[in-house]
Amino acid sequence: MGEPHAHGEHATIGTYVKVAVILTVVTALEFSAIYIRALTPILVPLLLVLSLGKFALVILFFMHLRYDTRALSALFVGPLVLATGIVIALMTLGGAFLIFGR
Repeated sequence: MGEPHAHGEHATIGTYVKVAVILTVVTALEFSAIYIRALTPILVPLLLVLSLGKFALVILFFMHLRYDTRALSALFVGPLVLATGIVIALMTLGGAFLIFGR
């Protein structure tokens, strides 16, 4: 009847393997950062940045948002920014960023 809609070039299997390897490495960095005492003062912001990077890779490639319209990207990024701001505000109020305690 009709051909499927062509949305441009999609990623190859090799691209998905590379993204999976990057996600594995970032996850290993997250686990190892917890055990490095020198990173204690910046641990929470570091883990937040690494988690945001992993979130971006997953939604861009595995959810194919890289090939969709910007409006769909805004539906994911907008709430992510809002939730991150709320989490950081609550952690600041709770004293999670205090290095030397109260």
